[in-house]
Amino acid sequence: MPLVLMLYSRDHYDMADLSDEMAAELGVLTTHIVRHVQALPHISRAHVYRIGDGAAHLHIWFFARPEGQAQLYGSWMPVWDDLLPEYPADVADADAEAVADALVTSYGGRRSATDEQMHV
Repeated sequence: MPLVLMLYSRDHYDMADLSDEMAAELGVLTTHIVRHVQALPHISRAHVYRIGDGAAHLHIWFFARPEGQAQLYGSWMPVWDDLLPEYPADVADADAEAVADALVTSYGGRRSATDEQMHV
């Protein structure tokens, strides 16, 4: 996949543990990330997954479906990611930077210079 991002909570929460306010914030944040991923010129769709059975730490995955590859429709995106040739790292890194910068602008937070993670 051209871009795979993971959103995770700083504290240990599972989806069912979120307060209504945190769940609302997760929904808004997820929507912002999807908008920015889909704004990339070569991306058709952002697929959103909650994966991580057995772990009490919330992980939300975003898989970007490349434009023109309709055969990647559906819930098999994580499987396809393991089967397709590796995407150029420089393009994926530039896309991740663009999404992170757009997210800081639209949602808030800050980029950490030391660990390349974004904190919101």
